[in-house]
Amino acid sequence: MDLTGELLIAMPGIGDHRFEYSLVLLCSHDDSGAMGLIVNKAADGVGLSNLLDQLEISITSEQAATLPVRFGGPVETQRGFVLHSPEYQSAVNTLPVSDHFAMTATVDILEDIAVGRGPSQVLVMLGYAGWGPGQLEAEIAMNGWLNVPATSELVFDLPDSQKWEAALRALGVDPLTLSASAGHA
Repeated sequence: MDLTGELLIAMPGIGDHRFEYSLVLLCSHDDSGAMGLIVNKAADGVGLSNLLDQLEISITSEQAATLPVRFGGPVETQRGFVLHSPEYQSAVNTLPVSDHFAMTATVDILEDIAVGRGPSQVLVMLGYAGWGPGQLEAEIAMNGWLNVPATSELVFDLPDSQKWEAALRALGVDPLTLSASAGHA
């Protein structure tokens, strides 16, 4: 099972408050584990302008000055990641995720965003979500996550507060019908 490029929808009762109502885009998934970015949770009190100031990167783009920073996950929360549309390629290193997404974790993308030369669609994150070999598969089997194909609209266009519900509805699931308890026949 390779869920790279899919969205994980945290189920009620996932058992980890950091993932409650989370929507995670999987950037990689293979036999060695999985890595993803939460796309619907703000990093409290941090905007891109704060990060750029700390990195001594001058901002000339109005868009960059107002971009929020998101909580990408509980691992390495001081490390930055940029999830973006695939037309942008870093001069250093960009990971293609799918036809709709790419991820860059080098400072050159922040420099490009600061001057208006960055990707057309962008989410800036601090931290990531990670799973060891077989861990994500076990969590899925225990009804911790559902998965749905990721779309640019779900990830980039909707307000964060609407993404989790919209992902469920894309599967045909009404969020009001979900239970925190798993059933076993």
